[in-house]
Amino acid sequence: MADEKREALAPVAEEASACQKCPLAETRTLVVFGEGNPDSPLLIVGEGPGEREDLTGRPFVGRAGALLDECLAENRITRKHVYITNIVKCRACSSENSRKRNRPPSTAETNACRPYLDRQLEIIRPRVVLCLGSPSANALIHTNFRIMQERGRFFEVPFADYAIAALHPAYILRQGGQAFRDVRATLVADIGAARLKVVEIRKAEAKTLF
Repeated sequence: MADEKREALAPVAEEASACQKCPLAETRTLVVFGEGNPDSPLLIVGEGPGEREDLTGRPFVGRAGALLDECLAENRITRKHVYITNIVKCRACSSENSRKRNRPPSTAETNACRPYLDRQLEIIRPRVVLCLGSPSANALIHTNFRIMQERGRFFEVPFADYAIAALHPAYILRQGGQAFRDVRATLVADIGAARLKVVEIRKAEAKTLF
């Protein structure tokens, strides 16, 4: 099944690699489509690629990615166990003093890229989607998502059994001292909750077979 899904994703990734639907195409280095196990029941969705991702074409490979890997590992999960992507496949950035800086993607940029994410969801058919940060949760769970109040809760969604939101690793890295430790712990816990929800779904399905 994983091979079939990879084959189905390949033309979508190829189309995305040549996309010219929004101005981000003019400044990107590489399209960051997504990577991991397309047959995974757990799909992780962030907001968009940063500088390192733009250069490598891989999602979450900078400092935020290293933190995500750590928190996944604490739940006995590696990248080969999940599929990771973003709402926007190209880096959104602005130039300040001849240097590019990350910025939030605009609504028009997000809307232009949304069909690629929708097709990923249709092909992968995850059981649980973990949204990292409020932009992802706003796009996939509901608008005006309150990340501090609603993270860690499960929501029924049309493209999976459930979706849950967690704080974005980049936000966590901006905290210091005890605040960093506290919010990092919430990411570990939310990943763990998503993993346990997958286990619950599978156990419930197994019971219905007998």
